[in-house]
Amino acid sequence: MGPVNSERFRLSSRYTCVHGPGREARAFFVEGRKATTRGKRKKEVGEIAAQGFRLNEKITCPECRLISYDGEQLGIYPIADARRIAMNAGLDLVEIAPNSNPPVCRIMDYGKYKYEQAIKQKQARKKQSKVEIKEMKFRPKIDVGDYNTKKKHVERFLAAGSKVKITIMFRGREMAHPDQGLGILERLAEDLKDQAVIENQPKMEGRNMHMLIAPLPANVQKKKAEKKASEEKGKEE
Repeated sequence: MGPVNSERFRLSSRYTCVHGPGREARAFFVEGRKATTRGKRKKEVGEIAAQGFRLNEKITCPECRLISYDGEQLGIYPIADARRIAMNAGLDLVEIAPNSNPPVCRIMDYGKYKYEQAIKQKQARKKQSKVEIKEMKFRPKIDVGDYNTKKKHVERFLAAGSKVKITIMFRGREMAHPDQGLGILERLAEDLKDQAVIENQPKMEGRNMHMLIAPLPANVQKKKAEKKASEEKGKEE
């Protein structure tokens, strides 16, 4: 974890402050359901085009290597035939590899594809939002035993993937000595440098000083642990 930026603080008299168009209109049925109308198709064409794909009539290559809905390689087809196969199945023809020779196209239900992508994105956002922020409170005049106990709790939070808000609570005349609280944060940052990174540098909010730390990625922690073990082994030798 990087060092605490103590230069951000200065003493005051009271306390430290923190300075393409789709196919023609058609209606057909697949397994008892009516295909989407032209208006919806046009919207879908625009959306998939924005992702860099070409769809249906937007595909201009003379022939393509065709992949079925189930992922089966069907061989090389004239593009008109490939479009007709997709249309007769009530599906879309999507150019998924335009730089291949010939380009690769796949028959798919674009509406279903779009729905599945939306679900994946929603799950990814949900997973990101699950990051918890725990809090551990310290006093500026904390003894060694209490400090070590609280540090172990912080280490456990970090190991579980949570961010940790470190709070130094000042009372009464302690407000005149914010450097004591800053010293605790600097000490903790040094002790946890192989496990965490400072996300928000220390700042005063009322009578409390806060610092937010986040766990290092597992691979970074592993490298740091290996380096530390190697250095200790070198000292012993």
